[in-house]
Amino acid sequence: MHDHRPGWGWDDIAIIGMSGRFPGARDLAEYWDNLAGGVESITAFTPEELAASGVDLAAFDNPFFVPKGSVVEGADRFDANFFGYSPREAESLDPQQRLFLETAWLALEDAGYDPQAFPGLVGVYGGCAMSTYLHLLEANPEFMALLGYLQVYIGNDKDYLTTHVSYKLNLRGPSFSIQTACSTSLLAVAVAADHLLSGQCDMALAGGVCIRAPQELGYYHEPGGIFSPDGRCRVFDADAAGVVFGNGVGVVVLKRLADALADGDAIDAVVRGWAVNNDGAGKASYAAPSLAGQAAVIREAQRRAGIEPETVTYVECHGTGTAVGDPIEIAALTEAFATDRRQFCAVGSVKTNVGHLDPAAGVASLVKTVLALRHRQIPPSLHCDTPNPEIDFAASPFFVNQELTEWAGGDGPRRAGVSGFGIGGTNVHLLLEEAPEPPALPDGRDDHLVVLSARNRPALETMTANLARHLRDHPELTVADVAWTTQAGRRALPQRWATVCRDVDDLLETLDGNDPRRVLEGTAGAGGRPVAFMFSGQGTQHVDMARGLYKGMPAFRKALDACADALAPHLDLDLRKLLFPPKRKARAATAQLTRTELAQPALFAVEYALARLWADLGVEPAAMAGHSIGEYVAACLAGVFSLDDALAVVAARGRLMQALPEGSMLAVPLGADDLAPWLGDDLDLAAANEAALAVASGPTPAIEALAGRLAADGIEGRVLHTSHAFHSRMMEPMLDEFAGVVAAVERHEPTVP
Repeated sequence: MHDHRPGWGWDDIAIIGMSGRFPGARDLAEYWDNLAGGVESITAFTPEELAASGVDLAAFDNPFFVPKGSVVEGADRFDANFFGYSPREAESLDPQQRLFLETAWLALEDAGYDPQAFPGLVGVYGGCAMSTYLHLLEANPEFMALLGYLQVYIGNDKDYLTTHVSYKLNLRGPSFSIQTACSTSLLAVAVAADHLLSGQCDMALAGGVCIRAPQELGYYHEPGGIFSPDGRCRVFDADAAGVVFGNGVGVVVLKRLADALADGDAIDAVVRGWAVNNDGAGKASYAAPSLAGQAAVIREAQRRAGIEPETVTYVECHGTGTAVGDPIEIAALTEAFATDRRQFCAVGSVKTNVGHLDPAAGVASLVKTVLALRHRQIPPSLHCDTPNPEIDFAASPFFVNQELTEWAGGDGPRRAGVSGFGIGGTNVHLLLEEAPEPPALPDGRDDHLVVLSARNRPALETMTANLARHLRDHPELTVADVAWTTQAGRRALPQRWATVCRDVDDLLETLDGNDPRRVLEGTAGAGGRPVAFMFSGQGTQHVDMARGLYKGMPAFRKALDACADALAPHLDLDLRKLLFPPKRKARAATAQLTRTELAQPALFAVEYALARLWADLGVEPAAMAGHSIGEYVAACLAGVFSLDDALAVVAARGRLMQALPEGSMLAVPLGADDLAPWLGDDLDLAAANEAALAVASGPTPAIEALAGRLAADGIEGRVLHTSHAFHSRMMEPMLDEFAGVVAAVERHEPTVP
């Protein structure tokens, strides 16, 4: 369907945004730093922490008690006001519901989308762990009775995880809660991808969350079971004896690849293929893994992706970290790859870093792999000091990656597999490919508008600090991209901040200093304010007016070109050469622009193009007003004249005025009534612009004499940049001929006041 890279087809999915909160990390940047640095984010709980969580300290006397786990810091915090919750409502919500909602919002921001402005359907797919927070609430009957049992259950049950997001973000695509234990969040991605391809949605949020309340509990190891005896997950190691369960949340944003490319989205990775199956009964027990089931789902994902297994050079494994599960996983991979090549594909598991995040485990693995593709590095898989003797790595395509490794590229793009295998036998495998290089887009603008908005001023201050930090962390960013994302990819909230800057350094200087001369701040009202377009008259023209807009704004350039082409037969010249001359011809062009027959068409063209530019930016006028030649621009935009007819009228108007005797105009800091006694018999009142600003018009000697008399009385007038005495009796000789010009063109009632 598209030829952006050989092999891409209609059934590829783009990951265009991500967000998550994982143990030991405040954001995805810190998550990657921990992974790349080989950090184990498992916390050893103190007796005081456990006691505060309600754990009987007698548990420390039990040799099988392990006081460890992985913790998401700040899981008890929630911006209730931002999402329209009352404090009591927020208190009744399971932390899983709260964090999944926040993470969904942040993932959309990472993708650069305000879902309210997105024209298609947005679906939500995800799952969570069984609510332990509900047990805490049920222990308080007074709270339950005060808020109502139904509302509390809705805020804590798995069924309502995704529909809360759809409701609060006003998303109208499918909203599915998915539950398959450890493979939940990876299955959510697969289901979302299927729905994108079948047209049930146009963008999708997919992920999972696991937040136990309280988080600081510890657990009991059972010999031969899945729980690690020491709180360490040793995937593929000879001493592997289980995992430590932990907490986390992650969400990715998906679109059809063809749509993402067409829309210019920043693509994090491409999902080339995915598959889902179940083990059935062909295994040792309900909770046991199945070699046949795992091998089958990997092969099917490879088939759907249409790629050769040997082009996959990393697999993020499910990694149970058990003596039985690890050998089965590598055996299944080896069977699925079906190649004689040896040890060319690295394997690892994020569970060695953050533990087993249960329904969020798959998305933790997926985000890790996408970040690895982005950085072109493979993070170390920890604690594999002596490989499991039941795994013959030397005879397989795989090796355990034990240090941060540069991910070498080959003849084709980097590719990776991600596995998620749930207790109960639901297996999921995804095949990822690194994102395409974004096209180099020309940036014709010298200046860029960066806008920020938040619910309140403290949030806005945090946002400006976050943007400054992000710019320093990502020096590769361009100010054009930043400006576009802030304008088009963010919800417009009440507290506003705006600045114009030339480059990233200029923007950083403004963010750091918040100079009031550079920054516009304020609070927007509940509704949009109406905008009026006002068009000036002759005397404001100059060489190079709007040159920057012509160079950098396609909508402005298109409109001005249309005017210049239509005016060429009337003016016998190309208006663009007059407006934007080379430096050596600037003086001659300036002299030409004083001629009424050229000044008026030039002003019309520039003002008309400006209005079209604002319309292209989404700003439409509620009303329009013009002065002199500006009236014709307003009339044309309101539908009184067609553009071609308006240009013909304006050209004739300028030509007829140019043929009249020359005159002058004088702006005087007096009101119309105060100026009238000074005018005498030769001068006319041309305009009453303000209570204390009027314009006199007439023969040049009479204007010069008026200026002298006023100056002698301490009143300084200003001669306007015109060649004739417009809006005076000196215009009357052209009226009959001009009336004929106007009568010859079709006119309509205005559609805008």
